[in-house]
Amino acid sequence: MADAGSQAKEFKEKGNKALQAGNLDEAIQNYTEAIKLDPNNHVFYSNRSAANAKNGCYDEALADAKKTVELKPDWPKGYSRLGAAYSFLANPEEAEKAYEKGLELDPDNAQLKNDLAALKQTFSGPGKSVPLDNPFCSPDLIPKLASDPVTAAYLKDRSFLQILNELRTDSKALGKYLQDPRVMKTLEVVLGIKVFTGEGQESEPPTQEKKKPKEEPKKKDISQEKKDALKEKELGNAAYKNKDLDTAIQHYTKGYELDPTNVTLLTNRAAAHFEKDEYDKCIKDCELAVEQGREHKAEFKIIARALERIGNVYLKQDKIEEALHYFERSLTEFRSDAIVKKTNKLKKDIKEKENLAYINPELAEEERQKGNELFKKGAFPEAMKHYTEAIKRNPNDAKLYSNRAACYQKLAELRLALKDCDECIKLDATFVKGYTRKGACHFAMKEFSKAMDAYNKALELDNDNKEAKEGVQRCYVSSTTPSSDPEEVKRRAMADPEVQEILRDPAMRMILEQMTENSGAIQDHLKNPDIARKIQKLMEVGVIQMR
Repeated sequence: MADAGSQAKEFKEKGNKALQAGNLDEAIQNYTEAIKLDPNNHVFYSNRSAANAKNGCYDEALADAKKTVELKPDWPKGYSRLGAAYSFLANPEEAEKAYEKGLELDPDNAQLKNDLAALKQTFSGPGKSVPLDNPFCSPDLIPKLASDPVTAAYLKDRSFLQILNELRTDSKALGKYLQDPRVMKTLEVVLGIKVFTGEGQESEPPTQEKKKPKEEPKKKDISQEKKDALKEKELGNAAYKNKDLDTAIQHYTKGYELDPTNVTLLTNRAAAHFEKDEYDKCIKDCELAVEQGREHKAEFKIIARALERIGNVYLKQDKIEEALHYFERSLTEFRSDAIVKKTNKLKKDIKEKENLAYINPELAEEERQKGNELFKKGAFPEAMKHYTEAIKRNPNDAKLYSNRAACYQKLAELRLALKDCDECIKLDATFVKGYTRKGACHFAMKEFSKAMDAYNKALELDNDNKEAKEGVQRCYVSSTTPSSDPEEVKRRAMADPEVQEILRDPAMRMILEQMTENSGAIQDHLKNPDIARKIQKLMEVGVIQMR
C-alpha cells in the first residue's frame, strides 16, 4: 500500500510540473494515474480539476471539484475549485454558494475572497447576468458558437478554449488576440454583427467563408492505413450483426493496429467482448478507449460510450455501485437521456437495497418496547423517536404506525397522526385500533362527520368495541349541539374539501337558495339519493340547521 502511495505522489509531482509548463493533457493524464493508485486522495482530484479548467474542460473540472469536496468537506481549497468550475459554466448562484461555504471554513482565505469578488464583478449585470462589456462571459456563449459551422470547429481546438477561458476572466486581454481571426469570428457570432479589423476589411473575408465548404473534401487526403482501418471496421460490424463475434474481434483488432487514432474500433471490440461475457477484456478495451480518446481528442460522445459500457459490465455483474459510478462519469462527458434514466433507476435501486438491508423485525420490536415505556412516562417526543426507528426497521408493521400516531396526538400534531393512521389502515385494513385512533383525531379537529365514519368502520370490524361506540355517541352529541360561535362552525365546515365541493356545485347552490325561500322544497329534493347525501353532509357540519 505504501509503495502505491509513493507512486501516486510521483504522478502528482509530474502532473504539477506539466501543469506549470502548460502541458495540460500531460498534467491531466498524470493526475488520473495518481487517482487510479489512490482514489480517495482529495488533492489529486483538486489538481485535476484545475488542469481541466485551464484546458477548457469545464464539465470535467466540475466533476473533479465535486469529488474533492465530497472526500474532504472541511478543505476550503476544494470549494475554490468548485466555485471556479461553476463560474466557468456560467452558474454564478452555485459558484457564490461554493465560495461562501469555503469562507465559512476559513474566513481569512485571501484566494476565496478574491475569487468571490471576481465572480461578482464578472456577473454584475441585472439578476447576476453578465455585463454587456464582456461578451465572452455570456451564458449562451458555447451554444452560440456550437450553432455556427465555423466556430463549432474552433471548439475542438484546446488552444482556442484556453483563449476563451482567459477572455472570460479578463476582458482586457482581448487586445492580445485582435489579430487572431478565430477571436474576431467569435465576436461576430456572439454579438450578431460584422467585426471590422481596419480599412473596411472583415475579420474573415467572405471569400474565405465561401471556400470553406469547398475545402471539406479533405477526406481524399486520408491515408491508406486509415482507409483500410475503416474497411476492417465495416467487416467487423457485419460480423457482429451476424453474431460472429470472434471474426468481428479480429477485424476490429486489425483495424486498430492500422489506425490507433480511431477509438470507435476499441469501443466496438469492447461490445463484442461484452456479448461473449469476456468482461475483463471489455473493461480493458473501454479504459484504453478513454485514454486514447483523450489523447487524440475524440468526440466526448465516444468517450462517454466507453464509460457507459464499463458501467454495463458492472451492472451485468450486479455491482450496482460501480455501475452507477461509471454511468455518472459517462454523463460528465456527454448527456444522454438513456443514461440519465439508467442512473436514476440505479440510485433508486441502491436506496431500496439500503432500506431492505436495514429491516430487522427483532430490533423493531425492541425499539417499540422502548417507545412504549417512554410513552407511559409521558416522554412523548422521546417515545416517537423510538417508534420512528422501529418503523424504519419494520415498515410493514401496522401497529408501529398506530403507536406513533398516539404520540402525535399527545403532541397535538393531528395531521401527522392522521397520516400515520391512514398508513396503518393501508397496511392492515382489519386493525380496529387504526380506525378508532383516526376517529379520535377527526373528533379533536371537530370534523365530526369524518370521525363518525371512522368509528362506524371500527364497529363493522368489532361490533362490541367500547371505544368506537363511545366515539359515535360523542360525535352525534357534538354534531347536533349548536355551536356558540357561528364563525367557528363556518370556518370548520369550509375546511372540509367535501363541503367545498358541494358548495361549488351550481345545482346545489340553487337548491339551497330554494330551501331558504321555501322550507318545504327540501322534501322534493330529498327524493334524489345524491342530493339527499349532500344535504345530510351539510347538516352534519352545521352549514344547514333544521328548526
